[in-house]
Amino acid sequence: MSDRTKFPLRIVGALAGVLLLLAAPLSLESFWLQTGLFAMAAVIGAVGLTLLVGVTGQLSLGHAFFVAVGAYGYAFLAGSSDGDVVGVGLPPAVATVGAVVLAGVAGALFSPIAGRLRGIYLGLASLGLVFAGQHILQNATAVTGGFNGRDAAPFRLFDFSFTATDPELIIFNVPYGALERLWYLGLLLVAVAVWYARNLLRGRPGRALVGVRDSEAAAAVMGVNVRRYKAAAFTVSSAYAGLAGVLLALAFGRIVPESFGFLLSVDLLAMIIIGGLGSIGGAAAGAVFVIALPLVLNHYSDALPFLAQPGEAGIGAAEAARLLYGAAILAVLLYLPGGLAQLTHRISAKESRHEQTTAGNGDSTSPHVDRV
Repeated sequence: MSDRTKFPLRIVGALAGVLLLLAAPLSLESFWLQTGLFAMAAVIGAVGLTLLVGVTGQLSLGHAFFVAVGAYGYAFLAGSSDGDVVGVGLPPAVATVGAVVLAGVAGALFSPIAGRLRGIYLGLASLGLVFAGQHILQNATAVTGGFNGRDAAPFRLFDFSFTATDPELIIFNVPYGALERLWYLGLLLVAVAVWYARNLLRGRPGRALVGVRDSEAAAAVMGVNVRRYKAAAFTVSSAYAGLAGVLLALAFGRIVPESFGFLLSVDLLAMIIIGGLGSIGGAAAGAVFVIALPLVLNHYSDALPFLAQPGEAGIGAAEAARLLYGAAILAVLLYLPGGLAQLTHRISAKESRHEQTTAGNGDSTSPHVDRV
């Protein structure tokens, strides 16, 4: 198949995928919609983390802290004061921007440390953010609600509320509640996040970040301000994490500190390793895999005989999911260092070689009219 034929086929396939995503709320039940929203938030966070770890080469084990800043920042800015919990009461759209900015500022404040450290030392330093963040979330009860958490105000844009009502919305006899409406908001945020990351990598900043990852000394000789670009990478990545936190807060409806612990940082790192470090598409695929697997296993645990039910001895759905994607990480590190992105490239390269071989065989066996 020629490249001219492949190009329109890819466009048709992409359009078909977009249409399926847009039509998903018409047929999916609430479990799949909520799983999809969690996956979308994970995609945004993973794309931001791969810009930092995969592209710039800075290890972070503390991105759960920045996700929490985004989630609680939105809840505080968009929420209203109620009892012991205080809020600013800003419009949700403004609160979303404010929460992303807060997460980016938190990353910028940490960036001087990131500029001085590298490798495992930077990872351990960033890990301290998670433990400090947990202490703050559990004790700053006026802002976070403490151990019990706090509600996240529903998203609202002008007079349209992302709830079950106000206004009531029915499309093709399907009532559009909060999950159905948030689905489209999540798709929009993912599209913007992926678009910005791709454009960043294609431009001069992306080449500078790759140069910093490959050799800081060589990048400095080429005129790259290494500290500035490392600080910018941490800031942008933290802002991505903040946006993921906002979407998580909207999907949960109520946020608690334990949702933003060390395990979330590990999950984010697992996403980009499985997907392929430095690959935007790979990060998205890894995020969907890591987030959806435990939820799906838990949802269908009754039908899977090898899973123990809650309260029973044995391996439960959450433990089985961690074992599976732990095995996936080992398989990637041993046999596929480029992750799912490398697997895709291998398949594409194999198809191209097969087409070239077929074309070459066809040329050698076809009759030549000018042959004497």
